[in-house]
Amino acid sequence: MCRKCVRAAGIRFMSLLRSSAVTGGLTMVSRFLGLARDLVLTAVMGAGGAADAFNTAIQFPNLWRRIFAEGAFATAFVPLYSRELSGNGPGEADRQASEAMAALAFGTILLTLAAQLAMPWLMALISPGFVADPEKFKLAVILTQITMPYLPAMAIAALFSGVLNARGRYIAAAGVQSLLNLVVLAFVWPQKTAEGAAFYGSWGVAAAGAVQVAVLYWAARRAGARIRIQLPGLTPAVRRILLLAAPGALAASATQVNILVSSWFASFVDGARTWLATADRLYQLPLGIVGVGIGVALLPRLSMSLKTKDAARAQGQMDEALTFAMALTLPAAAALLAMPFLLIDGLFARGLFSRQDAAQTALALFHYGWGVPAFVLIKLYTPPFFAMEDTRTPMRYALVSVAVNIVLGATLFQLIGFQGIAAGTSAAAWVNFVLLARGVHRRGLYRPSWEAIDQLLRISAASLVLAVILGFAELEHVWIADVLFDSVLLAALAASLIGASAYFLLVFGLGGMNYRQLRKAFSRAPKEEGQVSTGEE
Repeated sequence: MCRKCVRAAGIRFMSLLRSSAVTGGLTMVSRFLGLARDLVLTAVMGAGGAADAFNTAIQFPNLWRRIFAEGAFATAFVPLYSRELSGNGPGEADRQASEAMAALAFGTILLTLAAQLAMPWLMALISPGFVADPEKFKLAVILTQITMPYLPAMAIAALFSGVLNARGRYIAAAGVQSLLNLVVLAFVWPQKTAEGAAFYGSWGVAAAGAVQVAVLYWAARRAGARIRIQLPGLTPAVRRILLLAAPGALAASATQVNILVSSWFASFVDGARTWLATADRLYQLPLGIVGVGIGVALLPRLSMSLKTKDAARAQGQMDEALTFAMALTLPAAAALLAMPFLLIDGLFARGLFSRQDAAQTALALFHYGWGVPAFVLIKLYTPPFFAMEDTRTPMRYALVSVAVNIVLGATLFQLIGFQGIAAGTSAAAWVNFVLLARGVHRRGLYRPSWEAIDQLLRISAASLVLAVILGFAELEHVWIADVLFDSVLLAALAASLIGASAYFLLVFGLGGMNYRQLRKAFSRAPKEEGQVSTGEE
């Protein structure tokens, strides 16, 4: 291969890793702010009726947020916008984006109004266990009606995020996620009662949506995009996006649909929805930081590589994404599996959230832990299908995983209680990943290279040693807390710091990662030849 081609390929890999690092890093900030938000909420609300109602209110529009922002719309819109941007120019790309925004806003506003009017019936459907507690049921209905405007706001925000990502601008799209947590914290912080925190927190969610849209609109304008407000219409561009997004809605959000199914079962156990939501906050950290970060950065590049039939470039992009993702995901899974109680007890057991609540939450966190690698791998193995504009195949796989989740969730719920809900969700995620991997392999879209496999084995070995270290901390957490001023929080932080340091040394010592790859992830990549300028430096 010529020297210029090698250099160009290296630049592309650096660009992918740097984009992933930027997106993942800012998503990490958002996730930790979300953790801070939940620390405040659980301390004020505990795991009672108000907490269950609030978690229901934030989960329902959040399901659609994840579908639009990280799923069907993004995976349908971003490749099309990217191709128009590089093919027919920014003017045509922005015209089609304006048409898409009008249709998206119209559809989601109608859906929001319909959901608000039908919320009592919808609540009985999605949370049948609440019906036996009229106060909890009524509160959940009112709070969800308050949070529903977050849906159209996030749908529009997803479009602006897609525009920014396609133009190679990741900072605003990833950083704006933190605004939700900051606004909700500002609304909740002065509250002293569970009901007050639930009401003001719900209003904070609705307000945060408007703030996020405003910030992303400003960022898109600064990047050179000219998205205009217009009346909705079923234009060719809108029809094409809908055709791709409709089957992909379920495929790209299988994890969220499975969580919704899990919540249906959880509604029958007082406190279970709060326990699952608290566990969800921790296991979503690696999913948000790694899976979403690399998935968002990978899709536009992979789409162009497959379009130009550049198999070597696509192979390199997937290999880099896979090894980088697993280098961060496997140790996170090891931590969740090895010391779930220490993490929950140290972080959340305060105020009205008791140690008994922490013990119940830890049971769910353990079962989510072994599903974390699958959740991330789904994010990585879906883009090859979407880049080829095939959304139907992932949809079929997602339907299978949803069926598995329903059957296993119902069965395990009867056998081992609410923790069976988490186990069913993780098992369904692994089924979805296996189907995706087999489909990608059969179509010749991707097969991990031997070099990537070798790195994955070394990363796995380092993660196994980490699990042993953290497992010891879980078993001896009382003694460790006594040494550290009788603080379980300090014990959890110390175990995490020591484990992270040991893993870092192990993964580099064993060759799972190397300093060259780490440098690529955090260095500014040179602008590629022919890259579209956005006017932002």
